[in-house]
Amino acid sequence: MGDIPSVFPADPVWQGQGTSRIPFWAYTDPEIYKRELERLFYKGHWCYVGLEAEIPNHGDFKRTVVGERSVIMTRAEDGSIHVVENVCAHRGMQFCRERHGNKKELVCAYHQWNYSLKGDLQGVPFRRGVKQDGKINGGMPKDFKVEDHGLTKLKVATRGGVVFASFDHDIESLEDFMGPVILQYFDRLFNGRKLKILGYNRQRIPGNWKLMQENIKDPYHPGLLHTWFVTYGLWRADNKSELKMDARHRHAAMISTRNNAKVKSAEVTAGVTSFKESMQVNDPRLLDIVPEEWWGGPTAVMMTLFPSVIFQQQVNSVSTRHIQPNGNGSFDFVWTHFAFEDDTPEMVNRRLIQANLFGPAGFVSADDGEVIELSQFGFEQKPAHRALAELGGTEVGDTDHMVTETLIRGMYEYWREVMGV
Repeated sequence: MGDIPSVFPADPVWQGQGTSRIPFWAYTDPEIYKRELERLFYKGHWCYVGLEAEIPNHGDFKRTVVGERSVIMTRAEDGSIHVVENVCAHRGMQFCRERHGNKKELVCAYHQWNYSLKGDLQGVPFRRGVKQDGKINGGMPKDFKVEDHGLTKLKVATRGGVVFASFDHDIESLEDFMGPVILQYFDRLFNGRKLKILGYNRQRIPGNWKLMQENIKDPYHPGLLHTWFVTYGLWRADNKSELKMDARHRHAAMISTRNNAKVKSAEVTAGVTSFKESMQVNDPRLLDIVPEEWWGGPTAVMMTLFPSVIFQQQVNSVSTRHIQPNGNGSFDFVWTHFAFEDDTPEMVNRRLIQANLFGPAGFVSADDGEVIELSQFGFEQKPAHRALAELGGTEVGDTDHMVTETLIRGMYEYWREVMGV
């Protein structure tokens, strides 16, 4: 008998110049994952941290992450927004444990070092020692300066009520980072109206973080995997659609307009097992869709801002989806559902009802979490193999249809460039 070939790559090298065949080790190799954190989350990229509406008042804070690093978003007394790393400058303790709250200052419980809401060190217990028996004992060195020992401060950018941060203070502007094409769709959703937080969903998905970016750059699967989408026409291959990218192909927008049911093509449902023609909705509020003026035509726009966030408008449901990697084979996924302050009570209720399509147990999104987990199982089983993303060819570019994997190819074109793969 001949030798049985190994399933493990001897040396993880991406063969060829294209991006349509993605090696499985890109999702499993621990060294690749460490490089991703450094090059994609901690340098050269703006990462989503939250919405201004989450911290409306002086002293409000939210604990979240950039990559794997814990950070705190705060609202200072002057109304300014700051993001600081959740690591005490004294002994390195992650001092903030609450997800949300209100504080006058940030205090580390270990040794009571306290910081302003902007991250400046304000007080050090026994800094000048303790007087005992007529003399001063201990204390910090005479050249100790509080201004040299604040929390690590991230660069912050806000637009339309959305807050981004970066450890890289030399990063380009947020607007340049998005580029004019994606900025147009960002401003469509976050158009200056004040936001209102409706609630959160959280889940841990046992798969590589890039798989969620891929999932929302993939128009191939929604009309095949998701029974709700294909049966009720919310997202189907015969909907009027466009796929657009920024100039570097890292960010993308999938734009879809729901067609009149009478003109739908039978080709997109023929043989599709997820299509359930006889399925009935017990609660018609789930499909109580009311067109909104700000849509400007499309009934759904899904934006992926690389590497950390997805912005969703799926009919009347609007939310952010924060990707939080916690290992090369796992990530946390946090949904923030919101409305607009000037929404009527009926519209707020409609957004809440339609949010049941999404989230960890959503009638649509539960499918995505499961297929990502099963994909990761396959990658780990056979890391020397490759995924195929050749629907619509092997080139990268915008399209006016959904029958393509061009956005995935575009993302890996950028990924290879930055990662040096």
